[in-house]
Amino acid sequence: MESVPQSQDPRAEHRRLYPRVTSFRSRRASLTPAQQLAMDTGWDTLGRDIPPASPLSADGAPELPDGAFPVPPHPLDAAAWFGREAPLVVEIGSGTGTSTWAMAQAEPDLDVVAVEVYLPGIAQLVGAVQRAGLTNVRVVRGDGVAMLEDMVAPGSLTGVRVYFPDPWPKARHHKRRLLSERMFGLIADRLRVGGILHVATDHADYAEAIAETAPSEPLLRPVALPPRLADAGLPISVDRPVTKFQDKAAQVGREIHEFVWERVEEGEVS
Repeated sequence: MESVPQSQDPRAEHRRLYPRVTSFRSRRASLTPAQQLAMDTGWDTLGRDIPPASPLSADGAPELPDGAFPVPPHPLDAAAWFGREAPLVVEIGSGTGTSTWAMAQAEPDLDVVAVEVYLPGIAQLVGAVQRAGLTNVRVVRGDGVAMLEDMVAPGSLTGVRVYFPDPWPKARHHKRRLLSERMFGLIADRLRVGGILHVATDHADYAEAIAETAPSEPLLRPVALPPRLADAGLPISVDRPVTKFQDKAAQVGREIHEFVWERVEEGEVS
């Protein structure tokens, strides 16, 4: 099939208008022998990389309405990857995976895809999943924005988790923050109605920015949490384990800010 010129490709035009800005810091690190073994024995089953974008065919370049997101070029077949049909949760920036595998273990009825760029963290999570014998965790190596755009179909997610994203504290770097107005829109597009977005940060300025930015997305409605998170009654748990990172934040007096939104029908929230 003939390829569409870049100017006619809606994905190329969308990325021209909304260029991806790296929201993570590149870090080089070698793997320990145990981490390398985990990758050697587990990656083919548990992991994959984000495929490179490919041009649309000549008969597949519809115009996009304002504010719409392109159809992902490489939609994830979660049922085939996990070997079952189950509600799907994506965790963006899973780090070393402490929360990922612990919450997946507590929620065996959910399938979880963790997205991370830091290879030692990925290897640590793969090893933890192997040791725990979990079958409901998979890992994608790459940028979380690219993963949502290129691999996740609209309305296909039951939950999205974003725990302690890089706050990029300097003002000139704020544009690199993951949770931008556009990102809230993309997450809302990928969530099903009733799906949940759960965000946690220990950075006060970032928390304030999140609180100011999220209301710009009309398809996300804030959820008031009960004193006991286990009693929230949501389709995914928002009861996170306390990680070493969070414990260090608490030791220096940094408050943990939790945000939860529910995806609603169009027109349900003004």
